[in-house]
Amino acid sequence: MEIRITGNGTVKAETSGADGIYLVYRQEYQEGDSIVFIPEEKGFYTIQFDAVLGRTTVYSDGSGYRLDIPFGQKHDCYQENAFKGSLHFLWARKAYAWETGYRNLSINPYDAHENTSLFPHAKANIETRGESVFAARNAIDGIVASNNHGKWPWASWGINRDPNAALTLDFGRTVVIDRIIFYTRADFPHDAWWDKGTIAFSDGSEMVFDLKKKDGPQEFTFPEKRISSLVLDRLIKSDDPSPFPALIQLEVYGREL
Repeated sequence: MEIRITGNGTVKAETSGADGIYLVYRQEYQEGDSIVFIPEEKGFYTIQFDAVLGRTTVYSDGSGYRLDIPFGQKHDCYQENAFKGSLHFLWARKAYAWETGYRNLSINPYDAHENTSLFPHAKANIETRGESVFAARNAIDGIVASNNHGKWPWASWGINRDPNAALTLDFGRTVVIDRIIFYTRADFPHDAWWDKGTIAFSDGSEMVFDLKKKDGPQEFTFPEKRISSLVLDRLIKSDDPSPFPALIQLEVYGREL
C-alpha cells in the first residue's frame, strides 16, 4: 500500500509497504495538495490521515483514494487545526478482525465529495449553498454537537429548504444492520425539525421514522436487514415557523455479512 502527498502534478512525499505504513510530512500544505492512499487490495483498513481527525476503520473497494486538502470555506466543516501546521503524520494498515465487529457502520471523517473508494460514503442531491458546513459528509463525521449551526463542530447536512432533498449512504459492500440513530440539528428557535423521514434500503424495503423536536439521539431498532446502501428522503418538516431543519448525524449500527 502507499500514502502520497501530491500537488501541482508532482509527488511531494510518499511511503509504501506491506502493512503499518506511515508518512511524516514536514511542510505546510498548499492549495492544490491532496492526500492519496493506494491500498493493496479491497478490504478493511484502519487509517489516520490527520492528527485531529484521528483513526477510523473503513472499507476500500481496492481503488485509489484522494482527499483534496481543504482551504477557505471548504475547511469550515473541520476543526480549526485540522490539516494545519508544518508537521503532519499519516498512517494506515490493514484492519484487525476485531475492528470490524458490531459498530457504527456509517462513520468516516475522511469522506469528501471526491471520495469514491473508502466507505462509508455520503452524498446528497442538495447541500445548502454548496457550503462545506452543510455537506452530506458532515452527517457521518462522528461529531454530534447539535445546539448551534455553521462551522465545526456544528457542521450539518443542510437541505436548502428543499422538500425533495435526499441523502444517500453507500457502504461499498453488503452489511447487516438493525439500528439507526438520528441526530437532528437543535439550534432552536433558529431551527425547525422533521416530523417524519423515510429510508429506502437497497434490499427494496422502506421504513418511515417518526422524529421529534430533540437535542440528542433518536434511536430506532428493527429486525436485521442485509443492505449495501440506503437513501434518506421524504423529509416532512414540522409545523414550525423556522424553515431550517438539518441533520447532524446519521448513525447506522450493524455488522459485516
